[in-house]
Amino acid sequence: MAKPDNREDNPARLQNAIDHTIANLHEAEDYLDEHADEITAEEKQSIESKNERRKESISGFIEEKKDETNR
Repeated sequence: MAKPDNREDNPARLQNAIDHTIANLHEAEDYLDEHADEITAEEKQSIESKNERRKESISGFIEEKKDETNR
């Protein structure tokens, strides 16, 4: 038998995902600031691309959290 759909912890879980993604974003930005002259253009582009995806994920998590708290 399937477990009942319990969404009570979703806002907290989503906030945790937001916090971790923001931390990763800042860590990558700090890395770029400190090592921009030491890394290849390809590595820099890769980090910048990941950060763009992180920003999109953060927006998605925020929207999902809004949906969960408005139920």
